Amino acid sequence: MFRDTQSSWLSTLRHDVPASLVVFLIAVPLSLGIAMASGAPLAAGLIAAVVGGIVAGALGGSAVQVSGPAAGLSLVVVDLVHTYGWRATCMITLMAGAVQLLLGVFKAARAALAVSPAVVHGMLAAVGVIIALSQLHIVLGGSPQRSAVANLIELPGQVADLHGHKVAIGLLTITVLALWTRLPKRVKAVPAPLVALLAAAGTAWIFDWDVTRVDLSDSVTEWAFPVLPSGDWHMIVAGVLLVALLAGAESLLCSVAVDGMHGGRRADLDQELTGQGVANMVTGALGGLPVAGVIVRSTANVQAGARTRCSAILHGVWVLTFALVFGWLIKLIPLEALAALLVFIGVQMVNLGHVKKVHGHGEVPVYVVTMVAVILLGLAEGVLAGLALAALLALRRLTWVTVLKREDREGRLHVTISGSLTFLGVPRLTHELRAIAAGTPVDLDLNIDFMDNAAFEAIHSWRLDHERIGGTVDIDELHDEWYALAASGARIFPVKSPPKAPDRWWLPWAHRTRRPTDPAITQDGAAAREECQLTVGAREFHRRTAPLVRPIFTELARKQQPSHLFITCADSRIVPSLITASGPGDLFTVRNIGNLVPRRGAEPHDDSVVAAIEYATQVLGVHTITVCGHSGCGAMAGVLSGGVQAGSLPGLRRWLRHGNHSLATFIETEGDRLHTGALDVLCRVNVQQQLENLRTYRKVDEQVRAGKLELVGLFFDIGSARVHMVPPLRLGSPARPQVRRVAEERSLGASE
Repeated sequence: MFRDTQSSWLSTLRHDVPASLVVFLIAVPLSLGIAMASGAPLAAGLIAAVVGGIVAGALGGSAVQVSGPAAGLSLVVVDLVHTYGWRATCMITLMAGAVQLLLGVFKAARAALAVSPAVVHGMLAAVGVIIALSQLHIVLGGSPQRSAVANLIELPGQVADLHGHKVAIGLLTITVLALWTRLPKRVKAVPAPLVALLAAAGTAWIFDWDVTRVDLSDSVTEWAFPVLPSGDWHMIVAGVLLVALLAGAESLLCSVAVDGMHGGRRADLDQELTGQGVANMVTGALGGLPVAGVIVRSTANVQAGARTRCSAILHGVWVLTFALVFGWLIKLIPLEALAALLVFIGVQMVNLGHVKKVHGHGEVPVYVVTMVAVILLGLAEGVLAGLALAALLALRRLTWVTVLKREDREGRLHVTISGSLTFLGVPRLTHELRAIAAGTPVDLDLNIDFMDNAAFEAIHSWRLDHERIGGTVDIDELHDEWYALAASGARIFPVKSPPKAPDRWWLPWAHRTRRPTDPAITQDGAAAREECQLTVGAREFHRRTAPLVRPIFTELARKQQPSHLFITCADSRIVPSLITASGPGDLFTVRNIGNLVPRRGAEPHDDSVVAAIEYATQVLGVHTITVCGHSGCGAMAGVLSGGVQAGSLPGLRRWLRHGNHSLATFIETEGDRLHTGALDVLCRVNVQQQLENLRTYRKVDEQVRAGKLELVGLFFDIGSARVHMVPPLRLGSPARPQVRRVAEERSLGASE
């Protein structure tokens, strides 16, 4: 117990204390700036940073998330302060914390994640634009206007009436912030906001410039216990809910994002929401700004090496210590420098990376509408507009059905239906299907993720009508069997995804069942002329698989870049892509009888395998060469019989001479007495020997010694469908080669 406690303290001292100092240095200037942007006393930003660090850090559900005043809430706070006053705004913050606490207790945190990220990102971008426009007036020596539009209209006049020293301090601050990110990593360990404010304060003090100084005395005199807001209680309740929901959503989205940055325990979102609620109740009672999880400080915390919540708690302790002991230093900071810091932060909130993400999901309109509406109408109105548009787009996707038609050379019409088939898409679906000419043979592919009863009835009734007037319809479902289940009378709305049909496309031909619609079956059930399975398979590939893999092959058509050379037996039961879970472009494959690699200079001479090895290692630059043997190998049976089983096949007998070294190694380790299982032991030994044979080629050996190439041995047990790792001979040859079993569902090379 003592040793575990000691180890925990050492880890905190080593990782969390340095990280807390980094976050502290970022938090102080940001907290002051956000308080100024929110129209609140400057001390309120420091109070929120202290409470967010200590209370939310101790009670929250995330190990490394840092909470404090958030720029995204400044627009709400400044409106509340203007409407109700600062003390009433503190009470609204307290009540919003109580709402968050209740939501966390009732496990409602996951519901906040249902909000479209496009709405959240659009809102934050709009807040960034509003903050940047308003604070830019302070940088230029003036005063911000009431709205973003007014700030934009007044900006040209403000630029014309510049205030020299104040503008210089603002430009200096922005220049330092912009250039600091381009410096070496060691230099960037010091936070850019701290450096920028120090540079601005030092310059103003040295040259005795006429700038506006930050004064906490007014902030302290404004502080008092919160009071109940007066006015229309409907608007007060709306303000409470707005603060609670926005702060909660920002905190939870930040928790999810931070979880992807570290390998520790995942966040408990309900506990995090509860901790945020308690923190907002405390900060409201003490006269601080609303608290939320913030991505900038959380990211800095992770990158600085934080491991536990101690880092967030300690950062709050450092802010409190600084405010009580060194608060007089804040008076040296020019107000224009804080405004410039806010301008820089506001511009960064318009994140192009977020635009790219929402563009990939077709949600750019939601992002743009939310951002524009927040700027022009207000925060609540803009968020509601974004949510409404997101809901309309989701409804539109339910109605959008894609129907593609293509006729092949044989006169068959291939129809692919994609999307979610609901009653809303039935009119378009019916229109497209009714347009198909009578008597046309149709291959209908359903590439859908859902089908309701109305859509099923539309397709099924069309199929019956089309077949009644002489046409044929062959339906294939590329994903879940929605149509098949509905046609069989099964439940159409299962709790889980519908089970797959037993007839899978990848099953060997010998194990596949023919459907009644196959051309090889006549109407009376008698077998007609057997069709070439390769032809049938190629047609099925074109119909079912080609549309799915065409983008991959389009990319691969430019250049092949495999990472592995895979040498295996020509045995028809070995399917490399299946047993390695690989796909097109992954494996450069060589197959021969017995997965043999002729040694350098061996007789009979053979260049086919050597040519593949040279091309793979020296042209394609593969990183791994894998030799894969299998159980019951006929080639090894021939080697074990001394060539007798090769019979009157002279070419095969000559080729099997390349397996004599494997037989010699087998006899050396097993003796000349055959036993049950001797064939499979030889198959494993053969894999080891072929790995040794690869080392007889100088280029291969050099790359292996340099660590640029890895040699891997695999053994596939056909009966159990399991892949085993085979250790190389050079690691030592035990009396019986030992292998590590690899679960068939795991990636190649992973041990159980």
